Amino acid sequence: MPVRAADIAALVEKWAPPALTAAWDNGGFQVGDPDQRVDRILVALDVDSTTLAAAREKGAQMVVAHHPLIFQPLKSLREDRWEGALLANIIQTGLVVYCAHTNLDQAPGGTDDLLAEKLELQGAAVLKSTGREDLYKLVVFVPQGYEDAVREAMAAAGAGWIGNYSHCTFQTAGTGTFKPLAGSNPFIGSQGELERVAELRLETVVPRGLLSPVLEAMLQAHPYEEVAYDLYRLEQGGKKLGFGRIGQLSSPLTLAELAQWVKEKLDLSRVRVVGDLKQKVSRVAVCGGSGGSLLKEALEQQAQAFITGDVKYHDAALAAEAGIGLIDAGHLGTEKILVSALAEYLKKELAARQAGVEVVCHQPRELFQII
Repeated sequence: MPVRAADIAALVEKWAPPALTAAWDNGGFQVGDPDQRVDRILVALDVDSTTLAAAREKGAQMVVAHHPLIFQPLKSLREDRWEGALLANIIQTGLVVYCAHTNLDQAPGGTDDLLAEKLELQGAAVLKSTGREDLYKLVVFVPQGYEDAVREAMAAAGAGWIGNYSHCTFQTAGTGTFKPLAGSNPFIGSQGELERVAELRLETVVPRGLLSPVLEAMLQAHPYEEVAYDLYRLEQGGKKLGFGRIGQLSSPLTLAELAQWVKEKLDLSRVRVVGDLKQKVSRVAVCGGSGGSLLKEALEQQAQAFITGDVKYHDAALAAEAGIGLIDAGHLGTEKILVSALAEYLKKELAARQAGVEVVCHQPRELFQII
């Protein structure tokens, strides 16, 4: 079965639902036809001339990137200007471009979780909360003997995950009734006759972002021609969502030692540091990309050090005055780990579907030169 660009986007959105995208952001499909067939995907941090060259060289039909190619509204598309020339070349190449930005930053397991994990922070929690994921109760009625197949299909698509437990469901027995009418092709029973069937009420919890794949999996696994099911939005929320993470080091370090640790774990040649290099720190906040705006949240949650990128002068001055250590590991330095993680995720999801689509990485280039 051919794989479309829209199918790849659905896999990304399974991890990072579009509903998590910040209002000021511009993610999703940016160039190309969502129905285009895809045999090879290029995963990148940015969409620029080097990304386009790599896509052409590797024969990719689709680029999945973190940073949006089109961020501000375009007033013109002129090929004598670099933006227009790049977009025109992408269109002429027939390349589809899809971006997942702030939704992938906020999503559980996304950019900030990856950064906290890479730096081995213990008990990492959301630094700035934007809410909780919406949860739904899915109830489906299954003929006795088929409940295990339906349960397994829903769980494989992401339903019934509570904390460190999977396949969480509840079932009760009952009797279902129905009368197949003209034009029906009943799995059980005969047209025109009222049928009574021993059925199980199977219920589970589904995050909003996974409703589509879970429902699709449930319908495919269910033996009935017409499936009876209900959806209820739950008042209690799921996992906390938001930007940045805060956690504990396994043992205290000086700010200088922490800077060396960041360089080692993120494979960096240099970082910028604000604060007393001899200061001992154990509670650390992180935010991938440009996280200076979260400095106040880091202070409010009593972080002793904050690791992010693109630190501005006034944020550095605030950190120095407040006595919090500040490590600027760069925008690229704090986000490049996302490329391989996103590629591995897509490989795993596509392999599970036996899709036969190749996924390759385009490592971002370092823009700054040290002279």
